[in-house]
Amino acid sequence: MLHYLLKPGKFCPKPMVFNSFFGKLAWLLFFMVITNNIPAFAAANQLQRSGKTYVIENGKIKLVLNFGSGASVVSMALNGRKVVDAHDGMFTSLSFRDKTYTSLHLLGKALVVPGKDRTVIDNINYGDDELSVKETWTFLKKRDQLVWQIARKFSKIVPLTATSTPVINFKSIKTWDGAFQGYGGLAWFYLFTKKPSSYGVHSQTSRFWNSRNADGLDVSVSANGNQVAMTYKYTAEDRLSYSIVSSPQDIKPLMDKDTHRRLFIRGEGNLWAPLPGVSQSNLSVMFKYADNNARYDRGHLAGVDGDQVSAVLNTIARIGVIDSLHYGGNSWATPYGPICLHEQYIAQLGLGINDPAYLKGYQACLDFYRDHAIKANGRVYARWAYSNEDAAPGQFNKYGFYEAQWGTLMDSNPDYVSNVSDLFDLTGDNTWIRGQQKACEKALDWILNRDENHNGLVEMMNDNQHEQKSSDWIDIVWASYENAFVNAKLYYALTKWVKIEKLLGNPAKAEYYGAFAAKLKERFNKPTSRGGFWDEKNNCYVHWRDKNGTIHGRNMVTPVNFMAIAYGICDRQERANQILNSIEQQMQQEKLFFWPLTMSSYEPGELRKDQLPFPNYENGDLFLSWGAVGVAAYSRYQPQIALKYVKNVLQQYGKDGLAFQRYSRKDQSGQGDDILAGNSLAIVGLYQSIYGVNPLYNRLYLDPHLTPELSRTVLRYRYHDQDLKIKLSPGDYGIADGRIEVRAASKFGFSSSGNQLNYFNGDSENPAMQVTGSCRYKLTINSWTNKQKTWVFNFLNGKKQPLTFHVKELKPSTMYSLAINGKVRRVKSDSKGSIAFSEKPSASARKISITAF
Repeated sequence: MLHYLLKPGKFCPKPMVFNSFFGKLAWLLFFMVITNNIPAFAAANQLQRSGKTYVIENGKIKLVLNFGSGASVVSMALNGRKVVDAHDGMFTSLSFRDKTYTSLHLLGKALVVPGKDRTVIDNINYGDDELSVKETWTFLKKRDQLVWQIARKFSKIVPLTATSTPVINFKSIKTWDGAFQGYGGLAWFYLFTKKPSSYGVHSQTSRFWNSRNADGLDVSVSANGNQVAMTYKYTAEDRLSYSIVSSPQDIKPLMDKDTHRRLFIRGEGNLWAPLPGVSQSNLSVMFKYADNNARYDRGHLAGVDGDQVSAVLNTIARIGVIDSLHYGGNSWATPYGPICLHEQYIAQLGLGINDPAYLKGYQACLDFYRDHAIKANGRVYARWAYSNEDAAPGQFNKYGFYEAQWGTLMDSNPDYVSNVSDLFDLTGDNTWIRGQQKACEKALDWILNRDENHNGLVEMMNDNQHEQKSSDWIDIVWASYENAFVNAKLYYALTKWVKIEKLLGNPAKAEYYGAFAAKLKERFNKPTSRGGFWDEKNNCYVHWRDKNGTIHGRNMVTPVNFMAIAYGICDRQERANQILNSIEQQMQQEKLFFWPLTMSSYEPGELRKDQLPFPNYENGDLFLSWGAVGVAAYSRYQPQIALKYVKNVLQQYGKDGLAFQRYSRKDQSGQGDDILAGNSLAIVGLYQSIYGVNPLYNRLYLDPHLTPELSRTVLRYRYHDQDLKIKLSPGDYGIADGRIEVRAASKFGFSSSGNQLNYFNGDSENPAMQVTGSCRYKLTINSWTNKQKTWVFNFLNGKKQPLTFHVKELKPSTMYSLAINGKVRRVKSDSKGSIAFSEKPSASARKISITAF
């Protein structure tokens, strides 16, 4: 259209001169007449001359734009509450060499063209003779979003020291508690203890939230396929400065002798390395109001403080996610930012966090670990860090993975497999698990080959305590040779992986791993006098045996003993009771709020000298990272004890935010500034072992161990992209997906897809009954035994189309009695042991039973 109008002819007899002001004005008038948009032009001209502000509002978001000699957003209000309020509230900037240019200082005046759903700010030109940039900002109203499009053109292609499109300066560091990342991590501003401080991430989404009101802000970035990174800075002025950068190439941390791979810095300085130059760029930033109360509502948690549960799982549990490809247990604010790959509970944290973004992000992370953290021989590096200061000499690679200076920490091999296995249960992603199969087999085979004496227990790389090297998570205790801590973890990994090998169609591997697990369990449970780990004198499992046969760690090491019970190695209830009673008796005597690493002291020579006298650090202090196995061990025996320690952790969170590495045994004060995500694991245990919520690859398995005070708990839980409601009272458990509800008095499994429900009896991996139909209904399972299966069917509403019941796991080709509301008929199971029949919905309940003759 413009091309046609500018041609000489009927509408334009001769070329118009546009270089003068009057020429431009004449053309704009002519264009507005043709397009019937004189009011818009008049407004634009008035705004250009006045240099005043302009308001854009959509739903609960309101922006105030400033333009003239500078261009910026001077105010952002959410639901009437201002979160940005300054002349430099939101703007763009770039740095070239030692110069910084921003849209706050323009070479000329900006031009605003307003519209109903589209507002354009043009002529945003800044820079100097050496480098200049021209930008056009477009603000769009889209449903419940405001979209800010930023188009840039550079005068020449040069590498940039820094760039921000845009910078957003929130009023205060306290405006938000934190920002959830697109991969499930958290920029938690509680950790910004000194100013200035900066934290950078590779994410395209930030979900800002605070605990003081329901108002939240979602910011998402679309960069036309370019890489995106975000930086959060605690400024000297007590503000939170949030900036976005995009590039067609990888955005890497600034690598120098001081920062290495560091993503969190205290003090001034750039986080990101210089970026290659481009001629132009286009980026869209989408703002959306969020109701945080609705988004993070976990339901009604009777008997515990639900707000504290939610807070712990939304904050502490996420802080070990350093970046999009780096998940661990240590906070990203730790000086050297370590990730321990020898922690088996990183996927388990996702069970409590219950955020699909965390699960999807951890999949990508484990793929990254698969490709860069596993050596060719199958050995899994134990750690990753910002720098190599904790590494054994020369034992690291260019990606930041390394062997620790304390020894070859062998538990990284089984823990890699455990995390992959647990994450598969949480996602049910068959394609992803196939991509991990070879890596997991390689990691398992490497450590299984360490059973050089073929007794069922794998041996460590160190033979005795005198080498003063460690082999597990407790890294300054000199555990060696046959280590119960590592072998317990290996048992867990094997039992998880056996099921996956079967699912992936590899029965030979499944049989091999299963046989090894059985042999390991048998040897583990033998008395120490017969080559096992059971200490008959002290009634506990010991920590390790040196190659010469001497026994060490007889001091009731709690992770060893809790894992033995929780993972099913210890299947003798009397023995488990002895362990748990002994620990609880001493806990009450010492009045400890949580379980310590050891109940008494290691012997001299078994650990680093500075750990004596007891209690001190890894020799007797309280580490919360073993809360999930502790809760699991007690929940099956005395759930009231398990719940007591869950409440104690929540109470401690109310006091200090769990913002410590550990707690002193002497006075139970917080110790260490290395905050651990594992501090949340007792709360994860609340979900997994007390509430009994166990997401598995093909079903949600519900196996609660409740106390009366938890009665009438209602959980909102997301399982495999479904929003479920879980109702819990002692002897009455239910799962509902919004259309179907299943209730039972004992443990069961549930899955639904489309019009089909799968009911799993007990802990069976195979459905006991499938129900197909499109109406809304409730099933109440009364009994499900080999002799009789009884349930009640209640039609709720919807189309009264027949439901088809397909009852399985019966005796093949056998006659059964089928009774529906007292009307009995004989039916015969098919050759696979199944009976199928249809029943039409009605207003009254239908009691159905299948009984063997």
